[in-house]
Amino acid sequence: MCGLTGFFSPANLAADAAEVVHRMSEAITHRGPDDSGVWVDEAVGVVLAHRRLSILDLSPAGHQPMVSPSGRYVIVLNGEIYNHLELRRELEVLAPHPLPKGAREQCGWRGHSDTETLLAAFEAWGIEATLKKCVGMFALALWDRETRSLTLARDRMGEKPLYYGWQGDVFLFGSELKTLRAHPAFRGEINRDVLALYLRHNYVPAPYSIYRGIAKLPPGSWLTLTADAPVAAPQGYLLRGVSPAPTFYWRARDTAQADMRRDLDDATAIDELDTLLRRAVGGQMVADVPLGAFLSGGIDSSTVVALMQAQSGRPVQTFTIGFHEAGYNEAEHAHAVAAHLGTEHTELYVTAEQAMAVIPRLPSLYDEPFADSSQIPTLLVSELARRHVTVSLSGDGGDELFGGYNRYVWASRIWRSLGWAPRPLRAALAGVLTTLPPAAWNGVFSGLSIFLPQRWRYPNPGDKLHKLAGILAVRSPEEIYLALVSHWQQPANVVIGAKEPTTALTDARQWADVPDFESRMMYLDQMTYLPDDILTKVDRAAMGVSLETRVPLIDHRVVEFAWQLPLSMKIRNGQAKWLLRQVLYRYVPRELIERPKMGFGIPLDVWLRGPLRDWAEALLNESRLRQEGYFHPEPIRQKWSEHLSGRRNWSYHLWDVLMFQAWLENEKRHG
Repeated sequence: MCGLTGFFSPANLAADAAEVVHRMSEAITHRGPDDSGVWVDEAVGVVLAHRRLSILDLSPAGHQPMVSPSGRYVIVLNGEIYNHLELRRELEVLAPHPLPKGAREQCGWRGHSDTETLLAAFEAWGIEATLKKCVGMFALALWDRETRSLTLARDRMGEKPLYYGWQGDVFLFGSELKTLRAHPAFRGEINRDVLALYLRHNYVPAPYSIYRGIAKLPPGSWLTLTADAPVAAPQGYLLRGVSPAPTFYWRARDTAQADMRRDLDDATAIDELDTLLRRAVGGQMVADVPLGAFLSGGIDSSTVVALMQAQSGRPVQTFTIGFHEAGYNEAEHAHAVAAHLGTEHTELYVTAEQAMAVIPRLPSLYDEPFADSSQIPTLLVSELARRHVTVSLSGDGGDELFGGYNRYVWASRIWRSLGWAPRPLRAALAGVLTTLPPAAWNGVFSGLSIFLPQRWRYPNPGDKLHKLAGILAVRSPEEIYLALVSHWQQPANVVIGAKEPTTALTDARQWADVPDFESRMMYLDQMTYLPDDILTKVDRAAMGVSLETRVPLIDHRVVEFAWQLPLSMKIRNGQAKWLLRQVLYRYVPRELIERPKMGFGIPLDVWLRGPLRDWAEALLNESRLRQEGYFHPEPIRQKWSEHLSGRRNWSYHLWDVLMFQAWLENEKRHG
């Protein structure tokens, strides 16, 4: 796990290019504190830099930028290629036959890093064929000295980040935006349209970034620039100053709608998933440094840890953060799972003051506005793990693949139950639901809880009823989904001068042709929420403390298997993640797992009314909002007033604005 950066300046490479890229590299030292390197080709204006967190091959043989033996390729790689030893064996089998000179020589191997393997594979098979063979998480930049071309590529699911774009006549790229900001050509113009998208989602969805002219490379894609682009550039190549057009070597859409549905019986499906997950987890346990796992006690992380322990000759190190506030603490569940599996478990209960002390670090850590408040416990558990290990496996991805979110059950159930009714009648029902504030509804449900079945006992039911009221008058099930995943429902009315761009959620042409609404929601979450929120949250928090994270549930072979399953194996009789649960029950008793789904959250609503109130008031000050000129103050101030009074819980909406305001303040401070 590392960080990469660089730039391509074919028109005019500055004399101090090496110094400039060194400063860019230093901006992401946290991603790779163990080693660094710079490579410059002054003749064509290409500059590469790398920060290394040593995981495989700790020797100098793993140093980057790395040059292939033939001298044709130079690479900087962030991530891990889990099947690189298999690729080595393939290359060694080919070695007696005619191969490009570099590949033939490469099979002598100078070390055992996956970067060296990747270079040999590019020499032997070319770029696209090699990417298709790779199993891993990665972002890379590859300079081809023969064709004078630069290729950027990213893993299938978007675990590793890669930003890029032209700023004037300089093409910048890097693992984080802060490394691009360190280049003198960087302009840093905030894109108001994207700011509106951020308010809707609480993150900036790909391919956009918060800055004009800077994009995120989509998962599963690659693009190439050439120093000698002809007037009519071939597909996949980029003319100077023109926005890139990525080429996809793997698409979630193709996987979702491929005609591969299988008629599996339950026992066979459970066996196959168990085997696939064992292989994925086992493949990601390879490291030359200490390794452990995050454990919340939920289905996903418990499955990963169980499969780790089943393949380990010693207790796996597991880590959990606990909170003293009722309704937000999963540590006791994690402790029970760890005790059953026999892991070496470490837990840390943090106070509200310790958690809130993290907040000033968030704007710099996340680089662009990011408002998933579970970023706070994610950073805390990453810090805890880093005291003991350098690599930690995470259980993210199970919800999107196996139907784990409550909305998959709720949205389809709502539409089936109410979609037949006239919209005016549904609007009237919404009015009834909002006559009581969420806190009052919580009290009602608390009093009735002993009479309710377990599956109906949700945390914060009042907020869920108010959210239900906001979607009753929709025209289609897709509108229900969009409303459920949106914070601000009309964000362009909040951001001054904004027009909300289309995304995968609002452009039906990007939807997968799948047989049911639940699968369509899972697909859209896999395309947007998973890479741009969940994986971004984990990557920045962990790499901010120099911890590598690995996410075995989204191994692309597991993803492809999940899309071959009927919906009934994911959601059965109202129970989410049915198939994944059956695998887990082979290792952990179901009584340790069966409980309502709990998010990895914090009591943000309470904190904003209490210890965070003064901090929030300063950032939401009406005169400040008007002076900065990004937001219309009225809707923000109204929600702030209603939240403080306790009439409504607007914590998510307010956190979106607060995280932008804190990020903007940080930009001004370091701009």
